[in-house]
Amino acid sequence: MNLAILSTYPPRECGIASFAKDLRDNLTLWGQDVKILAITDNEASYSYPPEVVFELHEENQEDFVASAEYVNATATDLVLLEHEYGIFGGCDGSYVLDFVARLKKPFVLNTHTVLSQPTVSQKSILMKLGQRAAAVICMTRRSAELLHEVYKIPLNKIYVIPHGVPVFREKLRDRLKEAYGLVGRSIVTTFGFIGPGKGIEIGIKAIALLKEKYPDILYLIVGETHPKLKKREGEIYRESLEKLVDNLNLHDNVRFVNKYLTIEEIGDYLYMTDVYLTPYPGRHQAVSGTLSYAIGCGRAIVSTPYDYSLEVL
Repeated sequence: MNLAILSTYPPRECGIASFAKDLRDNLTLWGQDVKILAITDNEASYSYPPEVVFELHEENQEDFVASAEYVNATATDLVLLEHEYGIFGGCDGSYVLDFVARLKKPFVLNTHTVLSQPTVSQKSILMKLGQRAAAVICMTRRSAELLHEVYKIPLNKIYVIPHGVPVFREKLRDRLKEAYGLVGRSIVTTFGFIGPGKGIEIGIKAIALLKEKYPDILYLIVGETHPKLKKREGEIYRESLEKLVDNLNLHDNVRFVNKYLTIEEIGDYLYMTDVYLTPYPGRHQAVSGTLSYAIGCGRAIVSTPYDYSLEVL
């Protein structure tokens, strides 16, 4: 089958981009021909791999029409549309509607965010996408309920497919700790893009409560600030976290690893971890790719209660 995926894509640093690459890699293993329609931001010029056949600038509405016309002229059998409001241009990512309006091929909608209390605009966009899609995929039963109850998508269109996990090469924890200079430390880890919605301050405060009883505890906060947040606000949030570490005297118990990790590095940090922590403050987080990765590596998990953690833990 000839497939096309509409999504962000590496080397752009984005969680949806990583998901799309993992999806393509595994589909090609099953003999599918998969091309990429890559959504690009306006802040960088990316050197994309050969599977990227069309590049859309997220704030250029005409690109969404042109990419659909491109697909229509090819032998593509099906389009996989990775949906997250923030990756498409227009109000709440409305430019994606221009793509599906011009598209003459069937498409499957993969929902990465399903809000229980959307704005009028957010609800309208997802409803219109759901109406036109041949099928709608979500990653939890709770999201399936919301798609039907809030967005009025017929149940016979909705399929629950749990979040996938890369095949990491398993490594011994003690050897990794030795390699990273962390022998004798009890490692708690949170990884992914850093931003206020991740609740890192909650994790730091928890470490402050634990350090007297467990002086060897080390909280690794792994990942760079989300690029869009960094563009908008700079490093205000990260600096507030660093100040909190100072105020709580946690210099020996909290460490920031401020970089975007390769898949190999993610595997290292996860297999080195004793306890993986997702301290998200919001109750309505539909999916957490990082939590899925940690589960896939067999880590012990401590988490705040939110939609995804309540379902998978």
